[in-house]
Amino acid sequence: MSSVYFPLPVQKASFLHSSIGRKWIVAITGILLIGFITIHLLGNLSIFLGPEVMNAYAARLHKLGPFLWMARLGLLVVAGLHIFYTMVLWRENLCANPQKYAVRKSLETTICARAMRLSGLVIVSFLLFHLAQFTWKWFHPEYKEWVDCLGQHDVYRMVVSAFASPWVTGFYLLSVGLLAMHLSHGIGSLFQTLGLTTQKLRSYLERTAFLIAWVFFLGYASIPVAVFLKFLAH
Repeated sequence: MSSVYFPLPVQKASFLHSSIGRKWIVAITGILLIGFITIHLLGNLSIFLGPEVMNAYAARLHKLGPFLWMARLGLLVVAGLHIFYTMVLWRENLCANPQKYAVRKSLETTICARAMRLSGLVIVSFLLFHLAQFTWKWFHPEYKEWVDCLGQHDVYRMVVSAFASPWVTGFYLLSVGLLAMHLSHGIGSLFQTLGLTTQKLRSYLERTAFLIAWVFFLGYASIPVAVFLKFLAH
């Protein structure tokens, strides 16, 4: 007696393992990272309100205790996912058709798009240096002992002291400049990945992304420039 063969349905790749799914991970983690740099910038700008305000802000953060470390760990995971899936997508595109991909990349219209991986690498290097200097205090252990008249950690003095160095200021400005380039292209790509753009809106959204990115640059760059020009001092 002959048997009837019913082919098993081909199992579709899960959303997270598809190219679209990976692009969504990059987009969502990118949004979360933009949220972080926004909050971080607002906190940093408190330096212009004086040492008392900035030191009090830093003290409130440290009082969060384990919640602060949970937030840091979550940020590390988000950044890791963003970097990993960005590289996975780049590798997939390269392997799919190396010659076509190379030609397409050479015809990109903006330097921001061409420098995405390089800017990302420098930004990660800067973040590690930034943590080592201000959070872990590896380069200047004496920072741990600095307190203001209220007994709070003197973050204001620490920042002013660090940016008095032209090398630290230069590296910081280079890094936030590359961050702005990264954001300029990345924010524009977010709208496309999430399906929030059309051909008519595309140029408008790209200009908006450019504006947002360089507002971030001006905000972050204003601090070391103000210190270096001695508008902010001990």
